[in-house]
Amino acid sequence: MVDMDALVSLCKRRGFIFQSSEIYGGFGSAWDYGPLGVELKRNIKDVWWRDVVQKREDIVGLDASVLMSPQVWVASGHVEKFTDPLIDCKSCKRRFKADTIVVWEVYGKRGNTRKFLGLISDVSPTWDSISPQVEAEESKLLGQHGFKDYESVPKPLKGFTDLSEIPCPNCKNTGTLVEPRQFNLMFKTFVGPVEDEASVAYLRPETAQGIFVNFLNVQSTTRRKLPFGIAQIGKAFRNEITPGNFTFRTREFEQMEIEYFVKPGTDEEWFEYWINERLEWYKRYGIREENLHLRKHGPEELSHYSKATYDIEYNFPFGWSELEGIANRTDFDLRRHAEFSGKDMAYFDEETEEHIYPYVIEPSGGIDRAALAFLVDAYHEEEVRGRKRVLLRLHKDLAPVKVAVLPLLRNRPEIVALAKEIARDLRPHFVVMYDDTASIGRLYRRQDEIGTPYCVTVDVKSLEDRAVTVRERDSMEQVRPSISQLKGYLLERLKVC
Repeated sequence: MVDMDALVSLCKRRGFIFQSSEIYGGFGSAWDYGPLGVELKRNIKDVWWRDVVQKREDIVGLDASVLMSPQVWVASGHVEKFTDPLIDCKSCKRRFKADTIVVWEVYGKRGNTRKFLGLISDVSPTWDSISPQVEAEESKLLGQHGFKDYESVPKPLKGFTDLSEIPCPNCKNTGTLVEPRQFNLMFKTFVGPVEDEASVAYLRPETAQGIFVNFLNVQSTTRRKLPFGIAQIGKAFRNEITPGNFTFRTREFEQMEIEYFVKPGTDEEWFEYWINERLEWYKRYGIREENLHLRKHGPEELSHYSKATYDIEYNFPFGWSELEGIANRTDFDLRRHAEFSGKDMAYFDEETEEHIYPYVIEPSGGIDRAALAFLVDAYHEEEVRGRKRVLLRLHKDLAPVKVAVLPLLRNRPEIVALAKEIARDLRPHFVVMYDDTASIGRLYRRQDEIGTPYCVTVDVKSLEDRAVTVRERDSMEQVRPSISQLKGYLLERLKVC
């Protein structure tokens, strides 16, 4: 698997992702997508929208406002419940989520083995995917403390709730951690010229509520019958206590989310359907099956609105972590907004002539996490003729640049002119990059590193036979179609799935 430092270096060097405000020393956990990164994100959004909206009869789109009535977030439970337990260290001034401070003694790279000591939170951490040998060792260590397995560990574990006994995860000092306090993750702002409680508003922490409050508007204007869904892509903001791992956890991020409304009693069937549908979507666009798995949320993990939730997890360089969540939200949201707004949010079922509150199945994924997973999974290193070749084996629909046009000799004006003419003719159909700033070998390596599926080389012979060399990224195989056939050749191979 790719080392995260190597991937971060490639992303900056090739123009995928830059540190935000870098010339001012950077701004923590904020990232800017460069010329290639913005194309990758746009492609992810395009294929998602194409697959879940344009190709389906039962889902329509929405683009709701980031700023909404504060009562939306009261009704949804975010004002009261969207909090994390926060612990500060008086010594190093670092801040931690209480439910992530698990007292283990860590051995080996990335904590491949751990000695169990105890917990200080009533929220259990997610098990990492570990080898059978390590799992057996952990079971042995748990047994030494009198526990059959992790699930049998009381939360909090008696004897380990006194913070004075626990070292700070950062500075390792003991007696410096303060008691947990609740911290709301929503960004607060003010609307209007006066900054008082009456003008408080929030940057949305999720895109879902914009869909729920527009349920009646969408249903009545589109005349949709259950089951049907509403899809949205948009920015969300969370004042995360411990952001990190490059673009995996940030305070500003972009979501692609579906709220799929179904009749009560059919929700478990649709829940299973969307779990499988979303898992297969990642495989379809190049994520290897062995790097994906499903994890069911335990009862103590479920959100207040959730009947059941599964995470699609990806094996990132820092371990298995959530890529997308699929939740059965029941009828919680529509009923809450009906209660708080005074507006009847019920759906009239013409077949039964009853007013019902639909259940909601919610597949919710982060575009930034998806982009990171696609980059990690596509990254490959191999040796070619004694030299290392780095390439991104991105799916053709996701690749930022589809075709690179490269003149073999940049000091031959007639070759350069022909190459630029070919690039110009291809641009209406593909994202094309023209490059003549290095030798052909180095130009190929650049395109390999950014995941370009096809390189078109214009050489001396092209002036005579009106043909070019087309090189395929993964196999490095070359063919030589005529210039007149080139567009059709590429269209056939780069057509959308």
